Amino acid sequence: MKKINLVIFFVMIFLSAKSQSFQTLRGVVLDHESQLPLIGVNIMVFTETGSTFGCTSDLEGRFRVNTIPLGRQEVRFSYLGYTELVMHNITFSSAKEVIINAEMVESTSLLGEVVIRARKSGEVSNEMATVGGREFSVEETNRYAGSRGDPGRMASNYAGVQGADDSRNDIVIRGNTPQGLVWRLDGINIPNPNHFSIPGTGGGPVTILNNKFLASSDFFTGAFPAEYANGISGVFDLKMRNGNNEHHELSAQLGFLGTELMAEGPISKENHSSYLAMYRYSTLQLFSFLGIDVGTDAIPGYQDAAFRLNFPSKKGSNLAVFGMGGTSKVGIIISDAKKPNEETVIYGQNDRDQYFASDMGLLGLSLTKPVSRDGYLKFTLSASHSNIDSDHNYIYRHVDGAGNYKVDSLPRILEYTFRENKYSFNTFFNKKLNQRTNVKAGVNADIYDMMYIDSARSIIPLNVPDELNQLSEWTIRWDSRDQAILLQPFIQFKHQISEKLTGTAGITSLYFSINHKSFSPIEPRIGLSYQINTAQKISFGTGLHSQIQSPYMYYFSNHTIDSDPQEYNLDMGLTRSMHAVLAYDRLLSDNLRLKMEAYYQYLFQIPVDDHPTSFSIINAGSGFERVLPDHLVNEGTGRNYGLELTIEKFFSKGYYYLLTGSVFSARYRGADKIWRNTTFNGRFAFNALFAKEFTTRKKNVLNIGAKVTYVGGRWYGPVDQEASTTKLEIIYKDATVNTQQFKPYFRVDAKINYRLNANKVNHEFGLDLVNLFGIKNILTLTYSPDSPDGEPIRKEYQLGFLPLFYYKIDF
Repeated sequence: MKKINLVIFFVMIFLSAKSQSFQTLRGVVLDHESQLPLIGVNIMVFTETGSTFGCTSDLEGRFRVNTIPLGRQEVRFSYLGYTELVMHNITFSSAKEVIINAEMVESTSLLGEVVIRARKSGEVSNEMATVGGREFSVEETNRYAGSRGDPGRMASNYAGVQGADDSRNDIVIRGNTPQGLVWRLDGINIPNPNHFSIPGTGGGPVTILNNKFLASSDFFTGAFPAEYANGISGVFDLKMRNGNNEHHELSAQLGFLGTELMAEGPISKENHSSYLAMYRYSTLQLFSFLGIDVGTDAIPGYQDAAFRLNFPSKKGSNLAVFGMGGTSKVGIIISDAKKPNEETVIYGQNDRDQYFASDMGLLGLSLTKPVSRDGYLKFTLSASHSNIDSDHNYIYRHVDGAGNYKVDSLPRILEYTFRENKYSFNTFFNKKLNQRTNVKAGVNADIYDMMYIDSARSIIPLNVPDELNQLSEWTIRWDSRDQAILLQPFIQFKHQISEKLTGTAGITSLYFSINHKSFSPIEPRIGLSYQINTAQKISFGTGLHSQIQSPYMYYFSNHTIDSDPQEYNLDMGLTRSMHAVLAYDRLLSDNLRLKMEAYYQYLFQIPVDDHPTSFSIINAGSGFERVLPDHLVNEGTGRNYGLELTIEKFFSKGYYYLLTGSVFSARYRGADKIWRNTTFNGRFAFNALFAKEFTTRKKNVLNIGAKVTYVGGRWYGPVDQEASTTKLEIIYKDATVNTQQFKPYFRVDAKINYRLNANKVNHEFGLDLVNLFGIKNILTLTYSPDSPDGEPIRKEYQLGFLPLFYYKIDF
């Protein structure tokens, strides 16, 4: 029966393989400042063969161009008094219409003067940004080998971003902690958007985000505009796309990382409203459910979903309802091992069974409303939820006469539940004051509802042969329920000082009601951009930034059942950071860009221990362990500086490449006043990406790509053998923390995919070859008393060669 079903499946594919040669381009054109439709905009499509197609926008700003040849084409929007908008490498395939919602910016040039050049590929859409940002284009990043369709892993290809952990997608920017990043979706700060997320981190092993429902977004690596707050390293400002408002379209994908279904289409064709919905389920868990052996019982189970309902009006207003979320769980069961030294644990400890579950969800509503020809208002409301549960059971066992393990008991030694609900409100008013000056003002507000419950027992090694380790009494480390408000008002201006010089200025403030120290009254942001000529630009940005701590850290208490609880860190203040960035951009040709950035970042008021140690929150935010803070005070400092280079050839003539490199220093000072390397101070990071497309006469496409990554290793120090034996975990000698460095991380990835354009159906087969040569990169040190060589301190290595296959169909 299975063979018959397989034959039917492939017959259906090839019966649908009749080629379709044309596709439709349509969408709407709006004024960037007012969000009102633009009438009479010229839309031209320039094909690879040199032919052109065009139309003009109607009274609602809508346009349509039929019979566009399949392939990669260039789309241009031109309108009298507006800067020309050029979009390169728009892919036209047989299954889905191409829908573009374009926003045009009014030109400051007068008639007869030189026209300002159009915005090029890679430039952020946020006009208040002068440095440290680039556009995150889903179309471009789909070609990145080794990225697994994950926005976090895709961002690691950019200059200044390190990606040297196969197990996680943490975004380490310029040596900063990953928790210094701000995740935003449609204007709202969102919880960690990853499965198996750990409190106090910004990444995870599998993303909940999916690039299939994302539109082009902005990514910032420093000195970001005043509208962004509560972050010290960078911002990922994500946007969801709308569904097709004229035709119902379906997409399905089967791959190693998930089985996906997506649907989009019109709710009402007359009102141009639309829906988009998608769902993904863990493929390994699906195989296990079907009875297929996947080689392990520790199967990571996860599922996620997202939707967007969009309701535009004829007067330019737009209402959208959107949501996303996911659940995940995994059990790392060591007690099932039958023989000594049989188990190999990378993400757990080999003396206990571990159960972990997490979930995250977001529901939002946004309203955009033009209020004049030169301005518009936007309101967004949302509610988000994140919850993390974990249990650990210690293994008491012995070896029987046959040499097999026998489990005696599995007492509970850890259980915790961390839950955060957040209710968010964002509003802003965008106004063009005159031909040269824009202003944007608004406020972000979050109401936190928090619950943290955690109890643990420590293991007391007796160090006596044939005697079992003992367990301590229960210690309550968290037992808190609380609410707090986070407020961030802002105002920012952009002024065209002259035809070549543009300035931006903004002020924001941050207030967290948890204590009086969590208040930053004024945070200025300033930027300048000088257009030397049509090919060269120099820019500068500086600003003061601050961030609250991960909320759970405020409530750590560490008391016994019989003692009174005392939440140690309720008076902990904000971490603060001063950024300064100087950038130089040069177009070496129409499709080749060079970009250099030099930066300096001074961090201060970083939480450190209240007594002389090497500890600093600046090293937290990565990995699968929570920080267990003691008494923390805001007395730590840090400094990061470096130079970054990007050489990028945009896709043309069938190929593209991206070369990025950075050399940098990231150091910190804890309560012991000693300057040390941060854990993330790799000192250098280099990436090289290349992809080539081969197109057949039937417009089917074969894509071959590769990526090379070479990054300095993370820092650690000599292990305290006695303390590690006592605690049964790795304990480093405090005086020599981060004085040793792992070997540099080196990896080569490859990707090959084939897209078949059939009649109104698009098939895509892909193979992502992660770590093509199986290079052994060090992940971390672990404590393993059952190690075969008798050495309890051992190196754990990252993933070896990992082939990831997927098949996708659009229709």
